[in-house]
This record gives sequence, C-alpha cells and structure tokens, in this order.
Amino acid sequence: MSKKVLSMLLVLCMVFASVAALASCSEKEEEGANNDRVVNYADPYKGIEDKEELYAKIYEDTLGDFLKAYEAAKAEKNESKKWAMMAIAEAKLLASGVMMPTSSNGGNYAITRVAPNTATSTLWGNDSYRYHDVIVATELIKAEDRAALKAKWAELKGTGEYEAAAKAYLTEKGYTLKDSYTLAYTSDPSNWDVLATSKAVDSEALVNTYDGLYEYDMENRLMPALAESYTVSEDGLTYTFKIRQGLKWVDSQGREVADVKADDFVAGMQHMMDAAGGLEYLVQGVIKGANDYIGKKETDFTKVGVAAPDDATLVYTLEAPVTYFMTMLGYGVFAPMSREYYESKGGKFGAAYDSSAESYTYAKTPDDIAYCGPYCITNNTAKNTIVFEANEKYWDAENINVKTITWKYNDGEEALKGYNDAIAGTTDGSGLNASAVVKAKEDKIFDTYSYVSSTDATSFMSFVNVNRAAYANVQGGAVKTTLDEYEQIRSRAALRNVHFRRAIAFAIDRGSYNAQSVGEDLKFASLINSYTPGTFVTLKEDVTVAINGTNKTYKAGTYYGAIMQDQLDADGVKMKVWDPKADDGIGASSGFDGWYNVANAVEELNIAIEELAKQGIEITAENPIVIEMPYFKGSELRTNMSNVYKQSIEASLGGKVKLNLCAADTADDWYYAGYDTLSGEEANYDLYDVSGWGPDYGDPQTYLDTFLPEYAGYMVKCIGIY
Repeated sequence: MSKKVLSMLLVLCMVFASVAALASCSEKEEEGANNDRVVNYADPYKGIEDKEELYAKIYEDTLGDFLKAYEAAKAEKNESKKWAMMAIAEAKLLASGVMMPTSSNGGNYAITRVAPNTATSTLWGNDSYRYHDVIVATELIKAEDRAALKAKWAELKGTGEYEAAAKAYLTEKGYTLKDSYTLAYTSDPSNWDVLATSKAVDSEALVNTYDGLYEYDMENRLMPALAESYTVSEDGLTYTFKIRQGLKWVDSQGREVADVKADDFVAGMQHMMDAAGGLEYLVQGVIKGANDYIGKKETDFTKVGVAAPDDATLVYTLEAPVTYFMTMLGYGVFAPMSREYYESKGGKFGAAYDSSAESYTYAKTPDDIAYCGPYCITNNTAKNTIVFEANEKYWDAENINVKTITWKYNDGEEALKGYNDAIAGTTDGSGLNASAVVKAKEDKIFDTYSYVSSTDATSFMSFVNVNRAAYANVQGGAVKTTLDEYEQIRSRAALRNVHFRRAIAFAIDRGSYNAQSVGEDLKFASLINSYTPGTFVTLKEDVTVAINGTNKTYKAGTYYGAIMQDQLDADGVKMKVWDPKADDGIGASSGFDGWYNVANAVEELNIAIEELAKQGIEITAENPIVIEMPYFKGSELRTNMSNVYKQSIEASLGGKVKLNLCAADTADDWYYAGYDTLSGEEANYDLYDVSGWGPDYGDPQTYLDTFLPEYAGYMVKCIGIY
C-alpha cells in the first residue's frame, strides 16, 4: 500500500480447529520467575546512551551489508543492472534474518459473485481496490465460468473489449448482473486523509473517493483519469499533464464545493509533505526539491518540482530520470486535494500546518473531506458498515458498473461467518478457510463454485525485534511480558546474533502455519520466500554484475529471483528463494517452503551458541533462550497459527529456545503490540507476524526502500529501531 502497510487481519480465511495449550503471558511460569539470576554478558552496546547513536550502531551491525549493496544499486544508471544489483542487496537483507516472509494475499479457496479480472490485477499501487468497474452477478459464479472468463481476458487483454465480452458471457449463461457490491472488512479506517496515512485499510477505502491522473483499468492498461494526456521532455525530467476541465469536487452529500484544478495536485503534494504521514519517502529523490522541503531545509514550496501554470496544466520536475514514474501514479501520494475545501476546514500549509489545532477539522470524518472520485461515503458505522454511494458529479459517472459499495464488518472470531454471509448474499464472496471448505462440501457447492484465488505481490512477514525496549503495550499497557530481567537480557542478546535469527527462521514450519487458514491442500499456494517477488521484474538486457567479487553475466529475461538465489548461494546462506522449475518451468519465489529446514536451523543455532558463549550467554535445554510473541486469543485462526510457531521453534531447536505466546484480549491490543506502533522503541515483542507490505510502483525499490535507516524506511521500526 504507498506505504502500503498491511495487516494479516485483512485475510478473511478463519479456521476452526482444536487449540493446543499455550504459554500465556498472563500466567507467569515457575521457570523465568527467578529474578536473582545474573547474566555476565559482554554487551557490545554498553555505554551508548544517545538513542540515535545506538540505532545507527545496531543498524550497521544488522543491516550494514544490505545498505552498502543497496546504495550501490540505487546509484546505477542502467535499469537492468540496477535491478540485478538490487537483487544482490535483497539477498543480504534476507540473510540478515531480521524478517521472514510468510505469505501473500490469495492462494486460498473462495466463492464469489464478482467476475474475474474486472478490477485491475496490476501488482502495485491501490488501483486494484477501485471497484467502480467490477462486474457483479446476483448469483455465485460457477468455477467453470470463471475459468472461461479468465481465458477470455487473456485473449482480449489490451484491446479494451473484455468488459463487454464478460457482461455478454455472463448474461448468455443466465446470470443477472447488479449494480451493487458488498464485501467484508476486518479493521476500521482510522484516518480519512489519504495524503496523511500509510495504512492499507485507510487507503483501500479512500481510493474510491478520488481519481488520480492516470489509473490502471481491468485489462491492466494505464489509462487517463483526471488527466486527459501527458508529455515527457526529451531529457526525461519534466512530465506535463493536461487536466480535464469541468470536473467538480463535492462533499459527502454530493453538493459541489469547488472545481477540480491542476493546483489541487500541487496542494495535495504539499499537504502530503507537511503531514509526514509516511508517504513522503516515495517522492524523496524523485520530485525535484522534495528532500529539502521534507527535511525542512527549504520552506518555500515553489522550489519543489510540482507546479500548475494554469488550471489545466500540471508539471512535475524530477531530480533525475525515473523510468517507473508513471507507475507511481496509482497510489495516494499523488492524489489531488481541493485547496479551497481544505482551507475551509482549517487546513494550512508549510510551517503553519497543525493538525492538532482546534480549528483544524479536515478529514476528521468522511464528512470532512471533498470527493472527486466515483463514490462518496454516506455511512460510516464503526465495526459495522461503511457505504459508498455513486457520485453523480463524477466525470465518468454514466460508465461505472457499481452504484453502491458496502463494506460489512467481520472481526474474524466466527470461523464460518464469511462463508455464511456469502451464501446468504449478505456479501458477494468469501475466502474459504478450513472450516468453510468442509461446510461447502457438506452443502454440495464446493465442486461447482469454489476456485483458488490468485496471489498478488503483497509480502506478509514475521519480524524479529533486535532491540526490544517495550515489555507492555505503549497504548493501554496490555500484553505484559512474563520475562524477568535475566530472560530479557538473554533474549535481546540472542536476537542480535544473525545465526540465532536464522535458526529461528529455519525452525518454523511455514506450510503448517499457512495450513491453519487455507487448509492442507493449499498450504504452499500463497507461501512466499522473498520480500520482492522473484518474478516482479526481469532484466531488459544482458548485464554483468559482481557476485562476491566474481563477475557474472545475466541474460535479458533473467528473473530478479534467480539473482537473489545466486547471491545467497555464494554467501553460503541456505535459504531457497527461487526455484527455476516452479510454475510449470517459468520459475517462482513462491509456492514452496524454501526456509523451513530443521538441519539448517540446528546448524545455525550451534554457531550462535558458540558465539554467544564468548559473550557470556549460555544456551542449553536446561537454560533456554525465552522469547515472546503476541497473538489475538479471540481468533481461533491466529491462536492456531501462533501455536505452530511455538511448536515448530521448540521442537526444531531441541528445547534450547522457548517461545511464550502472549495473549492479547482484543484485536486492538494485538495491533498495539506491533502493527500500530509509531516507532521501534514501542515494539512489544521479540517475534511478530502481523504486518506486511505491498508495492507502490513497478520497481524493486518500492520494497527495499522500507529498510533504509534513519527513519527513512518504514518497516525498520518492526525490528526495534528508528
């Protein structure tokens, strides 16, 4: 998301299964309660009192190899060589063991009334959540008809003819089409300002309230939206867009509040930088002058490379040519904002910006924003319903297929709610978890209607905290630790050791983890092995790069994942992130578990034990390292998934590492332990499996930038620093 930060609760496949006994943080165990034990630990960070100095030192020790390789890649001018060098950098990131990829969206059984490929399947940005063109039937669509429609899409892709063909096919097959779409959601938006949020749940709602300059359509063509056309200067530094005329901003009731002007994109860009909601990194180093304005070295926004010479002309000036610039337009960082409406709600720009001011009411609710997209939000009832009604003043109103979108809340606590709602027509589809698969088979609909949903480029991950400072949630104080000071010191020391982190990563049976939500049959379907999908980009030309000092030439067409694997192999890190035989010989970084390997886990743990012993940390089955992981006890799915982690780690590592599962009473408490933290020092866990990332544009940089130091990389806070 952007900062497309994703929550695992966005996945609606809930499981109903027996729950093994868990070590709860609310019940302190006998072992670990002895506070008299002393650790004679040679702490390499002892005496560093300045927080920023400490973070810099930990980052260098943990991710220094990644950063060195990545900075070299970003300096490369040739796009294909840059991608190859980025693959090398990502291999260093994965080898650090600070995070472990777990799964992507999709790859589960599902039933639906929505025709396939009627929202864009483009892997980056938020356009896939624009639902005005989706085609919805009143009946569940049969699996055989979905397959036929997907074949028709492949045949017609790029012609502009698929939409009409899909409607004709469904009508001929006896389906009745409707102009409403109802879907489930699991977490309420918390910020109605698309330019000031980095959360997927916010941007996925708000993307239906505005249009961008260009958007991807259902055939994955980049098409004009609020812009009619654009030109690029010969040097690749200047993009000039012509804005449609006669467009209107409206309020949530559909009443006109202003004209849409080129200047609204200028206002939006400045507000995004002023708000600093986590989006600004996208334009740093891209838009001329953005770095200085964001860093407050420059206060005059006219020095930033975005300008509106007149109401119909918008000009972006770049720092350097950016080959993927047009692919960036599908995310909220480039959203327009009505300057007039914003100022009427107390909004100010530059040094005067203050969202906490009493007079500032902009985006406090959906009634406090202006709309120029296909929908206005007419109902927002927390943990219940969100309704989007068609905007009659929308520039393309007569061509949208869906007049009403309704989000229905599902907290995930009832394993069969999603399935039952889809069958009843309360929602228009649902993923099928293990319990729902059984029920669908009992109801005799599984074979007729179920299909395996496609995966996307989202990367859900588990994170290791290398600098844990919080032992209860900063928000509310819930999810308190059971670890005494002795155990805290030992766990922190162990998790700072790269071999210990790899041991944890290799010890977890990720297939069994995924099986809890999608069933045994599909446990590998959505399993991923890298941060950036291995097929995300392919080299456009032959390039030669150095793998540990040895030059290697990669041919045009080589996948990003193949180069990652070569670097890991050269480094002797036994992670399998690319299988050239996967996906019918195309090659893939997903669909198999290339990390779980007990022998490799034990080998890494033994190295860690030897190294940590030199620092004064003894690790045995009698004196194990104890680490903690929070989970939401109200969800049987999350309970079972967390229990897989516990059982895998403790069994694989011979009891020398113990995982305590800390029960969060509410989903909010679970989120507050990690997903909703604002900084690394708030991260209340040793191991956490809630967050993820989705790409914002078509370049691996959209993933790797998230691990930059000094607060530039959004995901770095997940490992306990910045």
